[in-house]
Amino acid sequence: MRAGAAASSARPPLGSSSTPPHPRESEMALVACPRYNISHPRAFASAPGSRGLLRASRSAASRPRGRLRRAMAANGGGHSTATGAGASDAPPSLLVFSGGTAFNGVVEELKKVTTRVVHVLPVSDDGGSTAEIVRVLGGPAVGDIRSRCLRLSDESTSEALSVRKLLGHRLPIDPSEAKLEWYQIVEGDHSLWDGVSRPYRETIRAFLVYFHNEILRRSAEMFCFTNGSIGNFFFAGARIFFQSLDAAIFLFSRVSQIPAESLVLPVISTNDRLTLGCELWDGTIIRGQNEISHPSNGRREVVNKDCNSCTALPSRIKRVFYMSSEGSSLLHEVFPEANHTVLEQLSKVDCIVYAMGSLFTSVCPSLVLRGIGETIASRSIPKVTMLRNRIRYYF
Repeated sequence: MRAGAAASSARPPLGSSSTPPHPRESEMALVACPRYNISHPRAFASAPGSRGLLRASRSAASRPRGRLRRAMAANGGGHSTATGAGASDAPPSLLVFSGGTAFNGVVEELKKVTTRVVHVLPVSDDGGSTAEIVRVLGGPAVGDIRSRCLRLSDESTSEALSVRKLLGHRLPIDPSEAKLEWYQIVEGDHSLWDGVSRPYRETIRAFLVYFHNEILRRSAEMFCFTNGSIGNFFFAGARIFFQSLDAAIFLFSRVSQIPAESLVLPVISTNDRLTLGCELWDGTIIRGQNEISHPSNGRREVVNKDCNSCTALPSRIKRVFYMSSEGSSLLHEVFPEANHTVLEQLSKVDCIVYAMGSLFTSVCPSLVLRGIGETIASRSIPKVTMLRNRIRYYF
């Protein structure tokens, strides 16, 4: 912890013109965030027999395929069963730790390189329409998973585009207009249904109706449809119906026609609500992912994730952790289990990617779970850190 803290304090503040620190300093700072799980700096550092750190420009970043293959061949990584000449032609398999927003712009291009990608996302987001769903219906946050599924969805036919448009639609900001439009959609009268065939229409609408019925059963909570995501509503309806987050992801993947080789996995497979907390260096405890990434000082407002300006935290973040649903202090820290499928995929993929985004709310919620860091450290494969203006390769 002392080494990590020292490295963290040595880094220049955001926006500084100073030369960025050596990657090892950032790695150690990240390793120091949780108390218990990323127990070895090799979770981010170079593997034995390392060829060192390579830096790629933006133009090189758009052509990662050859570099990844050469790196995997040099390190003996990968789990492909192909042999001979066909083995070199097999696209690399990746596992990406990311949030639901920043990496979405890369997903479209990544599909052109390989569809053998495991997307691991947190389920602790409590902002936007996700917050309203969790407040009224409980359960894990589905917004980030829904967002990634839509980015991976099929676009080859007019019907696929219509389904994507429907599930990606957001209701108006005005509460009255939002409620009116929602009723038009759930009753099947909205123009968004144009181009969606009857089988798809009835499947999607059935879970929207189920979601609506669940809201009506809790009428005292006064659900607010403002800026609501139709995809989130569909996802929540499926999760409640099946009583399974994994089943809801499977259904959403089939409806949106995600490539069979692509997986979207919650880092924690649960049907319960999860709350992310963080401890600042001044001892302050902050509850809720949205309060960490977009501090609101208690105000309820629509978060614009495309805007980089927001209220600063009173101190730098020391670590992130999970809290009980009603907790507000370190005494309420909980230790959920990592999704076993994520651990299995970590042991098989050819490359691990830490995507760009909010470090403490997009990547750390996955890495702080027991078993994740240890499994990563045991793999002698390329580990890629993606920043907004560069890519760093660790071998």
